[in-house]
Order: sequence, then C-alpha cells, then structure tokens
Amino acid sequence: MSAKNIDTLLDLWAATLLEHNDSPPFANHSDLYETIDSTPLGGIPWQSFSLTFTGELPEGEVPEWMCSKYEVWFRDPLMLVKDILANPDYKGQIDYAPVQEFEGSGHRRYWNFMSGDWAWEQADMIAQDPETHGAMFVPIILGSDKTTVSVATGHNEYYPLYASIGNVHNNIRRAHLGALVLVGFLAIPKTDNAHASSAKFRKFRRQLFHSSLSKILESLRPGMTTPEVTNLRLGPYIADYPEQVLLTCIVQGWCPVAARCTAKQTDLDGGGGRRSREHTELLVSGFELGTLWVEYGLVGDVIPFTNDFPRADIHELITPDILHQLIKGTFKDHLVSWVEKYLILEHGQTRAQPILDDIDRRIAAAAPFAGLRRFPQGRGFKQWTGDDSKALMKVYLPAIEGHVPRDAVWAFRAFLEFCYIVRHDVITEETVRDLHDTIMRYHNYRTIFEELGVRPDGFALPRQHSLLHYPSLIRAFGAPNGLCSSITESKHIKALLLTNQRLDKLAAARVDFTNRGMLDGTVLSAKLQTIESYANSIDDGHVDSSTVLTHVELARTVQRRLRPSDLAAEINLPTFPQLIRRFLYDQLYPESHLTSSDVSLSACPTFTGTISLFPSATATFYAPSDPSGVGGMHREHIRATSAWRQGPARYDCVFVNTRPHLNGMRALDVGHVWCFFSFEYHNTTYPCAVVHRYSLIGEECDEDTGMWMVKPEMAYDGSPVVSIIHLDTIFRAAHLLPSFGCARLPRAITCHNSLDGFTAYYVNKFIDHHAFETAS
Repeated sequence: MSAKNIDTLLDLWAATLLEHNDSPPFANHSDLYETIDSTPLGGIPWQSFSLTFTGELPEGEVPEWMCSKYEVWFRDPLMLVKDILANPDYKGQIDYAPVQEFEGSGHRRYWNFMSGDWAWEQADMIAQDPETHGAMFVPIILGSDKTTVSVATGHNEYYPLYASIGNVHNNIRRAHLGALVLVGFLAIPKTDNAHASSAKFRKFRRQLFHSSLSKILESLRPGMTTPEVTNLRLGPYIADYPEQVLLTCIVQGWCPVAARCTAKQTDLDGGGGRRSREHTELLVSGFELGTLWVEYGLVGDVIPFTNDFPRADIHELITPDILHQLIKGTFKDHLVSWVEKYLILEHGQTRAQPILDDIDRRIAAAAPFAGLRRFPQGRGFKQWTGDDSKALMKVYLPAIEGHVPRDAVWAFRAFLEFCYIVRHDVITEETVRDLHDTIMRYHNYRTIFEELGVRPDGFALPRQHSLLHYPSLIRAFGAPNGLCSSITESKHIKALLLTNQRLDKLAAARVDFTNRGMLDGTVLSAKLQTIESYANSIDDGHVDSSTVLTHVELARTVQRRLRPSDLAAEINLPTFPQLIRRFLYDQLYPESHLTSSDVSLSACPTFTGTISLFPSATATFYAPSDPSGVGGMHREHIRATSAWRQGPARYDCVFVNTRPHLNGMRALDVGHVWCFFSFEYHNTTYPCAVVHRYSLIGEECDEDTGMWMVKPEMAYDGSPVVSIIHLDTIFRAAHLLPSFGCARLPRAITCHNSLDGFTAYYVNKFIDHHAFETAS
C-alpha cells in the first residue's frame, strides 16, 4: 500500500475516533514505518560486499566495466533458514527426515521434496559420519531470476536470489507463507555494445554470478561439515533455461536439465552420457577451451559456486521447470507458433489470415469460468505472461481442430496431457509410466510439423528435450510443482529491500503475538475473522478449511423472494411448479421403488410457499494441484445471473453426480444451470438448482482431443429437458467448449452465448487440474 493511501486510512480512522476524544496509534505513514522498523522481531539485517574485475587491464582506454565496483546486497542465509525452521505455522507441514511412501500395491509415491531419492541418498551419505548422528538434515533450496520490475520502482532490472528449505511441504512453499524468502540481490554488470560480446566481459559476468553466490552462502558452509542441531546441504536450484545454462557452465543450446545429459546440441534426443562434477573437471583438465565449447558444450574457464561447498554438484541440483520449459516454452513459443507457420505455409499469408482470425474467434468464444483469463481478441496481444500461456492452454485444442492435420491435434493433446499429469500433487509410479507414454506419443505426432516443413531441421530444442528428464527428476526431487520457477517469479514484485524487511518484521511479530496468546479471542481477531469470511465468500481460489471431497452451498445473499409461478415466467419454464412437486416426492420418498416420473402429479406433494432466488453457489473441494490453501482446499463460484458484473447474463455448467457406483465421467452428467434457489417445506430447507441436462456422447472420450463430449438433452417437441436437482448432487463447476468442426465461427457467437448455439460440446478437462483428474 502506498504512503498516501496509508495516510488516507489513518485520517479516516482518526475521524471515527474524534467523538471518543481518541486518536489512532499512528499519526501518519512515517510514524507507522518508524514503529515497524523499531520492532526487534524479524528483520534480519542487510549486508553488502563489492566485487571488481581483477584481471589484466588492457593498454590505452580501459572499458568502464573493468573499473566498476559491483555491489551485492544480501541477508545471512543461515539466519533465514533458522527463522523458517522456527516458524510454528509449519507444524505438521514439515519433514524432519527423508521419507519413502508406498501404495498398497508396493509402488512408490512421490510428493514433497523429502520423499524423493536425492534426499534419501544425501541422508545415507551424511549418516556415514558418526559426528552427524542426531542432526536434522536440511537441504537448502535456491532460486534466482533476473527480472524487470515496473511496479513502484520505475522500470528497473533486479536480480533477486531466493531460498527455502526442502523440509517444508510443497503446499507451504507454494502458498507464500514465509517458507520462500528473499536472500539478496545479485549484481547486473553492463557495458556498451562494443564490449558486450567480448570474451573477457562474458567470462567476468559468469564468474561474478558464481563468486557472488559463493560469498552470500558462506555462512552455511560450517553447518555442512560440523553440524550442530542441523546438517545443511546445498539442494536443488530453481531456474529458467538461461539461468540453468549459467549455473551449470554449459553452452546455450545444450541440455541443462539436471545437467545429467551430454547429448549433442544438434541431436538432443539422441542420448548422451551423464554429466557430473568429476566428469567436468576431468574434461577441463584435458582439453582446450575451444574443444570444450564445441565438443562438450562446456564453458571451461568459469568455476561453479558449488565447487566451494562439500558434496555439492551443480549437475545434480537443477530442477524441472514447468513454467518455462512447458508452458511458456514448448506450448507458447513452439507449438502455438508452429500452427501459425503451418497455416501460412499451407495456404499462403492472405488465405491463412482468415483461418487465424477464426481460431482467435473460437478462443474468444470460450464461456466464462472461475479463474479463466479472457481473450477478447484471441491471441492478439503483445506481452505474454505465464498466466496468459496457462489460460490459452485451457481453451486452445478445440479452437484449432478442423484447421490443422489430425496428427497436429494429437500432438497437442499428448503434450497437454503431459503438462497436466506432471502437475499432480502426488505422483506414483503409475503416473510416471503415464508421463512416459505421453512423451512417446508427443514425439511421434510432432513429426507432422517436420514433414510439413514447419520444422525442417528437426527438434533439437532444449526445453522440449527436457520432457525426457522429468521421470528421473520426479524420482529425485518429488512432485515438480513444489520446485517450479512460478513460485519465485510470483515473489518478484515483493522483492524490494525495505518493503520486504518490514513485511518480515510484521510476519515475525504476528507469529510471536500468536504464541503469546495476544491475538486469541480479541475484538480485532473476531473482526478479522468476519472480514476473512466475507472475502472468502466473494473470491475464487485458495481457501483454508478442513479437507472434504466436495461441498456446495448457495450464496450468502438472497437476490429476491418470489412465487413459483413468477419464477416459472422469469426463466420461461411453465412446468416449474410441477417440477418442484416431483422434486419433493423424490426427496421425501428416497427408498421408494417408484421415482417421481413413475407416478402421477397428484401423488406428489403440493407446494404453495415462496422461493428464495440466489445469483450463485460456491463449490469447495479438495484440489491440491490447483491454487489452494495449505490443506489443499479450493473454492470456486458457480454463477446463474441475468447480469454478471453489470454486463451480460452468465449461466455456468456443473457436474452432477448421477451414477455414484461408477468412476470419473461415467459417474457424472453435465447440467447447464438456469437458476439457483431454495425453499422450505415442513421445516426443511431445500437448496436447489434448475438445470438443462446434457448427456454423454458415446462410451469413451473423443479420440482426437481426449475430452468427453456431451449434447443438450431435448424432448420430442424440441424443448430442453430440464430438471430440479438438490445442491448436494452437484460435484463442482464444469466448463464446456463447443465442437466447432470445420466451419467458420459466426461473428454473432461470443463467450456470452456460446453455450446455446451448438449441438455438441467438449467437457473441458484442461480448465484446471482437478477437472483433468475428474474428466479424463
């Protein structure tokens, strides 16, 4: 919050206290800042050091970069690690030793970081030294990513370094509860164009990075050889591809994934040997720099920072990176651009453009859904973010069907399934086999782009090659969603020195006050709980609550109350009063061998009361692979309103439990919600929904897209088949995408009416990870 806004809030607070002859605890933002800064809790102090070029200076004019001092700011990583370990909020969410989990079948489960083989192997090595017995093994997870921050800072480049520990569970690290901390800011050496590509400057820039890391982390070194309570080890390093190249001292274009692969740059998927610290040192001692660069993809004149720490091998510490390797890399930079290139090659620029426009209209026609980014102009925007790419992945496959060869659709399907499987919160050996199957299918079908001239030189692409390493990296480090660069990227804007320090102090104070019981049962905590409950009622996303399979409830606010006949006219459903009576029969006589459709209307109860109409319902369910609270619970809103956000109507779809004895989509139907309502009968309140039913098409999912298909159920007279269902039968929201076929999409079809104009729809299993697991 800006200083100006803080002053405004304090003024408003002061105005409410005038009548009580009182004043707020802070006069203005400066007073607030001074109070926070004086807090003794938290706030590990910042330190700095400077590095300079120490090589031989050239005769004559000396480049400025050789004379400059490069300042690095950091906080003591050992103190930061101790703070993480001391946080009582992580109770029950931390592993004090490596674990191996097994299913009933005897197969391994990979979940949090300490469930992987790397932690187990490190613990075995540590245990060989009797001096380490009784110490807790603490792997240090690092991450860095040079970024440009424009919010509140102008347009400045920063190079933040982050740290976490492998002991905390993945959900804690993803939830930004203080388990991922800002360690420091690395220096960014710059020079003019004349020297930017010089060998000396490039070497200096690389070595400056590694030397800075070594200096920042030096307080951890004693705990790696002479442990006290903890035994520290450098663990995985979270980084995107350029950062992985820098970390592992390899040449751009070679494989850095876990840096275990010496496959040739021109044939990455052709296989290769295993890189290791010993292997690299042997090569460096035996070959000239040019040979190392060309034949082995090694930058031989830079010393990795891990060489300064015991039992640390950078070649074993590079993590998989879902965001940059899969979402931004293979999907957005490769596959999406290949489709455009294919259409231009196949049809020419002039004829290809209307097809690309049609794809954009199909993307823009995707119905609204909780958390789905809108694409009003299709793909037509300049600045892509990771969230943009994630959103496009959810709706892209049906948009290209009919415009590209079938093998291209199959390639997209295989790759998307890989992306969603790899994001599972818990990965089993069966999951790993599924991953391998999707890789093989993707590699088989992507050759269509080579055959059509889109990729005439093949697929020597490091980010696509990385897919081959995921199975082994999962076994080493656990589920990849706990080590993705999206975790560090989301911290960038908060990575400002003074702001971050004050937030740390406030967080430490809250923990201390809670431990002392100072925040229990106060007026403030009660008010905060009320505010939080209200916030949870309007926001989609993560929620902290007890773990349940699913729970659906109506909105807290009644839109209005009306008679059944009035609602029947409003939703154009004359049979609504009769449907209520049949609904009541089924509710009152659940054990009867006759359903309401088997009896006459006169046998059904009569209802003459009023109805409460609601604009939405809320589904809360266990979805740890999606944005969720610490317990893995996710909340989404299901809308049924004639004016959403003061705009057009929005009527969402839902999964309805109809065949509980079956699994997956075979157990579910889909309903298009017309309205949510409740009514009271004999002192019992019935929360309900009116839905237009959609039935499955076929016994299996669609062969091309891998998605189930549904069609609206229609009566003999062409009217929709509509039912009243109890809210307890709703599983969660469903997202449908039209089956466009080969026809161009009429411009009259938009996201607001696309659920009304087609005879067949795909059940979009790619809308989120929970839907993928449900509808696969």
